Amino acid sequence: MTSQKIPRIAITPGEPAGIGPDLCIQLAQTQQACELVFVCDPHLLRQRAKQLNLPLALTTFDPNIPPEFSTIAKMMVLETPLNADATCGQLNSANSISVLSSIERATQGCLSGIFDAMVTGPVHKGVINDAGVAFSGHTEYIAALTGGYPVMMLATTGLRVALVTTHLPLSEVSVAITRETLASVVTVLHRDLQRYFGCANPKILVCGLNPHAGENGHLGREEIDIIQPVLESLRNQGMLLQGPLPADTLFTAHYLDHADAVLAMYHDQGLPVLKYKGFGNAVNITLGLPIIRTSVDHGTALDLAGTGKANVSSLHLALKTALDMTINHSLNA
Repeated sequence: MTSQKIPRIAITPGEPAGIGPDLCIQLAQTQQACELVFVCDPHLLRQRAKQLNLPLALTTFDPNIPPEFSTIAKMMVLETPLNADATCGQLNSANSISVLSSIERATQGCLSGIFDAMVTGPVHKGVINDAGVAFSGHTEYIAALTGGYPVMMLATTGLRVALVTTHLPLSEVSVAITRETLASVVTVLHRDLQRYFGCANPKILVCGLNPHAGENGHLGREEIDIIQPVLESLRNQGMLLQGPLPADTLFTAHYLDHADAVLAMYHDQGLPVLKYKGFGNAVNITLGLPIIRTSVDHGTALDLAGTGKANVSSLHLALKTALDMTINHSLNA
């Protein structure tokens, strides 16, 4: 955390045709215990606020002015213009570079100490790729800008789920899970649970890759050849790791009530459970970076843009999590 007393958090709305701008305007209708800086096009915010019939006053962000608590219906804006007017529900690849630019500016602001953390709204991967930019997700993109070893973790009340692999076709998952990769992910998860979440000695449940965690090699050998040796080595370093456990029984109270996080081997092994438990009230967290970054747990919801029906709960939680992480980091620095 920087030396300023009031945390300063950057927020990127994401896809301009989706609900991201709506959520930012809704968020601005509440008092916050920090200064929020919205990295986006002010014209888009004015246009969308008019559609939503919500009050809004915009101020241009000046990093040389000490931060102040954000107040209701006022938004501090780091102007990042769109290349074309945004229409609710209608994707336009002309704006994809602007979306990426907002992410880059927020990221660079965190790296330079202007911002204490960043919170990202939902982007549309397809339209960014349509613009000629290879883009697999926020996590990978921000990691390329900052360095570090990114680990995706989603959290809701009573459950945190981190991933060994993220946005990969299922056919590529097994090859991607190496001893080196698994050891790096577990190390990052363990360290950042301590650094950002106040877990002095985190207990982590680790899923097997195969059904029944391989059934002693009869349903696959990844558990025997890769996962078990890595976990044993890290246990010898003092980490509290349980597994590899069958994913179909791991997500029960018997295990979860005594754990700080679950480590799943791939995206759709862990996240369906997390989202079933807390969709709309969950947060996406990127661990392993030199900055703090959180995000909403949902997509662009193009059909809801401009209707006033978008649920702001996940953005509220993403902001609260970023603030909590900022405070814990300052205490553990």
